[in-house]
This record gives sequence, structure tokens and C-alpha cells, in this order.
Amino acid sequence: MSWIGDLSGGETRNEPFRDTSDTPKVPDPHIKGRMVSDKAANRPFLAYKEYRAKREAEHEAWLERKKEREAKIARGEKVGPEERDPTAEPEVGILGLLKFVVYLLLFITLAGKFFTGSYVWESDSKWLRLKTYMPTGGRLFSEGLLAEYDGTTPDKPIYLAIDGDVYDVSKGKAYQQGGSYAVLTGIDAARAFGTGCFKDHRTHDLRGLAESELNGVQHWKKFYAEHKDYFRVGRVQHPPIDPLSPIPVHCDPKKAAKQAEAQRAKDKATPSPDNKGGGKDHNEL
Repeated sequence: MSWIGDLSGGETRNEPFRDTSDTPKVPDPHIKGRMVSDKAANRPFLAYKEYRAKREAEHEAWLERKKEREAKIARGEKVGPEERDPTAEPEVGILGLLKFVVYLLLFITLAGKFFTGSYVWESDSKWLRLKTYMPTGGRLFSEGLLAEYDGTTPDKPIYLAIDGDVYDVSKGKAYQQGGSYAVLTGIDAARAFGTGCFKDHRTHDLRGLAESELNGVQHWKKFYAEHKDYFRVGRVQHPPIDPLSPIPVHCDPKKAAKQAEAQRAKDKATPSPDNKGGGKDHNEL
């Protein structure tokens, strides 16, 4: 074997390579006059070379037609619309992108049906339900009507409100009768969501809340708005709050004391209706 001699430092023979295999030969589509083996390993490369050669020929022919058209234009002859390069890659565009998205969604849903038996992969997300995207202004509730949806009537859904927005929380076990949050149903208890005083602050009155407590209310509003099982069903209409009515006392004694102190400071700084002129009492003549 000559290669053993080469590795051992023997004399190297400069004989040309000769393909002695019995595999049929076919012309190389890329190099004229060359014959290559038609074995299975070469076929993908041969097919690609043939494709490239065909595309190059089409492009060259298009360039010739383009030159002829430009020459006719230069001579003032009438020509048709310009021909598009047949080898140019088509632009995807918005329509193509939309088609791709549709095909992708179709593939995902069919795969979900095949693997899990569900087109939505057994997901119960609210964003996969049609009614989530149905435009609706929602129902307008009075406080009395909202109170009828507190879970005590078996054939009615369970609603709660927070800062005016009413949500269907029927799927939540904690909101059903005997649940830990059943006290919040059938009413707008926005203040309780900020203070944690579920028994004493079952009211929508947010006066006097600290910034952190107001942030707590906003947090819970976002929670219900984005929850997969709860849906907004409308708004509750509250009567106006009398600004002179007392602010609900906090259930935490320390916070209640601070609240009372802040209220006294506010009352002291605000002149009474009968004493707007500087602090001296007077009687009409």
C-alpha cells in the first residue's frame, strides 16, 4: 500500500488519481467537461450545482433582455413594462408576514390537539377566551343591585367591586360562602384592599389613605384586571361622599392614632365657616 510508504517516509509517487470505482459517472453541471461519480453522497451537491447553474443562466438571459430594452428606449422605440429579475428573492412584506403568523398559529393549535387533545394546549387563560375581546361597556350597578351578587343566591354569579369596577369572581373558592374573602363580595370594599381592615373598611371611601395604602388599592385593581379567571362585568355607581363625614377609623390602633392626629392638625389649620376673618368671634349688630 503506497500510503503506508508515504507515512513511513518512503518514496512518494507522482501518479495521477484514477477513480477505479464502478459507480456511474455524470457530467458536473458546474465545470464543463468534467465527469463525477453519481454516488448517493454526491447527489445533493450535484442537484444544488445544477440549480445554481440554471439560476445563473436565467439571470444572464434577463440581463441581455434588459440591455435590449434599454437600447430600444435610447432609440425612441416603444417598449413594454420592465421585466422583473426572475432570480431576485421576493420581498416578504406585510401580507407575507401575516400569512406566516397564520400558518404558525395553525401549526401550534394542531400540534396542541395532537399532543394534548386540546387546541389550546389545555390552557384555561382568559386571553384564549372569545368573550375577553368582545367590546362591551359593561353593566351599571347600583349599590343595592351589587349586594344581590354576594354568593348567597345559588343561581347568581359572585361579584365584587374595587374602586368602581365590578368583577365576576365566581371561580374563586375564597369568595364563595364561608371563604376567607367572602366578606368582600357584593360590595365595593376598595378601602379594605388598601388597609387590610376587611371587616371595618367595607367601603369605597379612600379619603385619608397613606400613599402606600393607595398603591395597595392600585395593585389589587391590576390583579383583578389581569387575572385569568376573573372578568370585569361593569361599574358600580356610588352616591357622593359627604366631605364633612368622619373618615373610617383604621383597625390598627397605632395607625388610627396617627390618623386622628393628622385630622386634628388639618382641622386646626382650616378656619371654620364662622371664623374666617382671623380668629376673633363677632356678633352681627
